[in-house]
Amino acid sequence: MIRLEKVTKIYPDGTEAVNNVSFEVQKGELCVLLGPSGCGKTTAMKMINRLISITSGKIFIDGMDNTGIDQNELRRNIGYAIQDIGLFPHMTVGENIETVPTLKGWPKARCRRRAEELLVLLRMDPGAFVDKYPRELSGGQRQRVGVARALGGNPPILLMDEPFGAIDPITREGLQNEFLKIQQDLQKTIIFVTHDIYEAIKMGDKIALMKQGRLVQYATPADLLYRPKDDFVAGFVGADRGLKGLQLIRAEEIMWRSPPTAKPEEEVKAAQERMEREGIDWLPVIDDKGGFSGWVLPSDLKKGQRVKEVMNISPITAFRNAVLSEALSIMLTSGRNVLAVIDKHNRLEGVLTFQAIREALREAAQKEDINETSGDFR
Repeated sequence: MIRLEKVTKIYPDGTEAVNNVSFEVQKGELCVLLGPSGCGKTTAMKMINRLISITSGKIFIDGMDNTGIDQNELRRNIGYAIQDIGLFPHMTVGENIETVPTLKGWPKARCRRRAEELLVLLRMDPGAFVDKYPRELSGGQRQRVGVARALGGNPPILLMDEPFGAIDPITREGLQNEFLKIQQDLQKTIIFVTHDIYEAIKMGDKIALMKQGRLVQYATPADLLYRPKDDFVAGFVGADRGLKGLQLIRAEEIMWRSPPTAKPEEEVKAAQERMEREGIDWLPVIDDKGGFSGWVLPSDLKKGQRVKEVMNISPITAFRNAVLSEALSIMLTSGRNVLAVIDKHNRLEGVLTFQAIREALREAAQKEDINETSGDFR
């Protein structure tokens, strides 16, 4: 979908921002351009939509040389989201999102419908937000609108330059998770710039690690962590590669998919016998439709006759696409050794335990030990 071939950018003063960079991003992949400040990652991204011209080399979009595509047409078919958002202050939220659809000549009703669809997708009530102005929004809300505007014309490609970098960590994590869920459905081809190794590992299908304008390693997050090409890569990803590796594993990969459960109306004695039989000290409580209601624990069994009288109501849950580092943080904060994994309708999909996470950590540590022993800097 996007292919860079020996791309170089040298400015008139002789500064070599990008030097002989080549890599390919397949359709539907999210490629992260990663590296320290001044390494050329943003310059490389901006050459894709010709915000910056190439000195030498070629960039192909779906097989076509991007210099042969009309500049306006090129940019209208490539969404663009940046760190400082860049919303037009004199336009409403709806008008901002409708910018590219309007330029494409879409009918006004279709433009408004698209804006409302994207607000719903990004969990913003159209009725409450579509007619607001950017100054009336929080930083996180403005960032969501910025992403919605980038998606406005339904482009096959998105360029995202540190899109979540200027907001607080909690909001940032939430936006990352929302965007990953959206990407599962939309399957856009994305170039995503960041200097944050944690964000790169979490977001990327592929990572292009750059240094002083050169591409050092282009690999999957797992290969970057466990098979660094050289000392620079190993140093950049850090010594705690095993812990970072928890971001490569999602809850759905290691969760207990059909755990024993309890129903609110059943007797406490039956729940206790089930826990003893399974060798566990918890049972998730679900209703007749599979909705998660809470937990029944051994310490509460003597407080009543039926499960609904003794259960702990818990709002602390995770979705199946949560990475293990986030799931572990939720568990540590809640003080529980088990976490309910639910779907968007609050139906229980499985449970995640400390034991399962410990095993994942053990396997990650083994990978790290093997590579360090072998000096594997391929």
